[in-house]
Amino acid sequence: MTINVAAGDLTRRTQAIVDRLIGLEGPLLPILHEVQDEFGFVPQEALPVIAEALNLSRAEVHGVMTFYHDYRNHPTGRHVLKLCRAEACQSMGGDALAERVKKALGIDFHQTTLDGSVTLEPVFCLGLCSCAPAAMLDGAIHGRLDHETVDALVQEARQ
Repeated sequence: MTINVAAGDLTRRTQAIVDRLIGLEGPLLPILHEVQDEFGFVPQEALPVIAEALNLSRAEVHGVMTFYHDYRNHPTGRHVLKLCRAEACQSMGGDALAERVKKALGIDFHQTTLDGSVTLEPVFCLGLCSCAPAAMLDGAIHGRLDHETVDALVQEARQ
């Protein structure tokens, strides 16, 4: 997938986000979140705009963006399925469920299906340890997954 935004429009929209949030204490993370909300990911072309406004190097902004797993540098599918990879979920069968999902979708973690419907991402703890294994589909958390429920999640994501 590619972004369908002209470079000038991307710069203008990024600058508008920066202008709105620059007064916050520690504005970099909120700016990155808003840019990702605006475009679906943080385009490389947005980094110099953010860096200049915050008097940071482009490398510093890139470093922060790549440090946090929630920021993406590429477009996602229409749906994002996140599978918990933390110890509690692994101990309750999360590895087998992850392999089942990968096989069903025909992709690995950090990839998007060819039809653009689903991006599969690993996450390290969704806070549902007592309901492990867990996943999140488009922000909705699902716990106590088994083969049947994970198959239903994959079907829902495919739509």
